Amino acid sequence: MDGGGPRRGPVRRWQLVRAGSDAVPPSTRRFMARARRRRMRAALPWAVAGGVLAVVGLVAWTLLGTGLFGVREVRVVGAELLTPVEVRDAAAVPDGVPLARVDLAATARRIGRLPPVERVTVTRDWPGTLVVTLVERTGAAAVPREGRYVVIDGNGVVFRTVDGVPDGLPVVRLAAPGPDDPGTRAALEVLGALTPQLRAELTELTVAGLARISLTLRGDRTVVWGDATRALDKARVATALLGRKADTIDVSAPDVVTFR
Repeated sequence: MDGGGPRRGPVRRWQLVRAGSDAVPPSTRRFMARARRRRMRAALPWAVAGGVLAVVGLVAWTLLGTGLFGVREVRVVGAELLTPVEVRDAAAVPDGVPLARVDLAATARRIGRLPPVERVTVTRDWPGTLVVTLVERTGAAAVPREGRYVVIDGNGVVFRTVDGVPDGLPVVRLAAPGPDDPGTRAALEVLGALTPQLRAELTELTVAGLARISLTLRGDRTVVWGDATRALDKARVATALLGRKADTIDVSAPDVVTFR
């Protein structure tokens, strides 16, 4: 006994130590490895999806939110009656606007309002070019109008005003040229029925009324056509009589032809 106090034994000190790999049973190690592989396989699709979304977001931001792929040029193909400047002005696409954000259909509609344009397509040419491809209207006749001539296409659309008659176009005298005008439609129907021989001799076609259509041929000869009905029969008969010496040939009733 020492001073009558309680007897104390030796103090124990605990310390954690990492067991070596050999201390873990092989079956446990295999189980843990399989668990890690399962966790990695489960996480992989999410990691891939996250990476894809990040790339898509970056690409979308680059295309839509920056000027890196902005419009640098509006290239016009097929313009002859129109100038490229007129087409670009009608397109109304500001320089530098992201090419991916250009509304192609709306741009084509704006350009299509130009009278000489029959068809138009607008496409993108990366990285910064807008391509406008035009099909312009083809003239079918020239109509005298206030000292000048308006050119109409095969549908009667007025798309051009000129000082003189363009080469190869017949002169058609009409009161109100236009696609909705019955006289215009009648004139175009007659023109479409003419034989090459009649077309070569034609100098003017006059529509004084729907039943008062006439042709003026070279040498001041006149073909009284009447209305636009039976146009092919009338063209055939008039062509057969081109060699006759007559100032006026009336084919308004192609079965009963008269001369004057």
